[in-house]
Amino acid sequence: MFKQIDISDKKEVKREAVAGGRIYLKKETIEEIKNKTIKKGDPLEAAQLAAINAVKETPNLIFLCHQIPIGSVNTEFKVNEDNIEATVTVKTTAKTGVEMEALVGVSICLNTIWDMVKYLEKDENGQYPGTRITDIRVIKKIKEE
Repeated sequence: MFKQIDISDKKEVKREAVAGGRIYLKKETIEEIKNKTIKKGDPLEAAQLAAINAVKETPNLIFLCHQIPIGSVNTEFKVNEDNIEATVTVKTTAKTGVEMEALVGVSICLNTIWDMVKYLEKDENGQYPGTRITDIRVIKKIKEE
């Protein structure tokens, strides 16, 4: 039997979580992103909006997560030669943390980039031999008492 953890007696405190991950892409795809020539538009801008939405939707996606107020969501990118690193920082004042929100945010962020560039990543057989999302993790968690 599943049940949600009772947090009603906990006090609200400031909380922050930073999650990160990366997507490996062809060097040619990275160049198209830098040159802003992707057919669907700017993948980084779309991924930023997707991360914000994903953070807000986390309790609807992970059924035992508490619904908490989101104070802010910040998404940052580092574009490297063969990959893009994304970090999502989520802040709140609540009775429980925002690690799951940050993890869902960075996951959807990276998947959005993949969706926008997949036409460039496919090989002659329609496969994605080098495209991959890796290293999704919580980088930092802060709880102010």
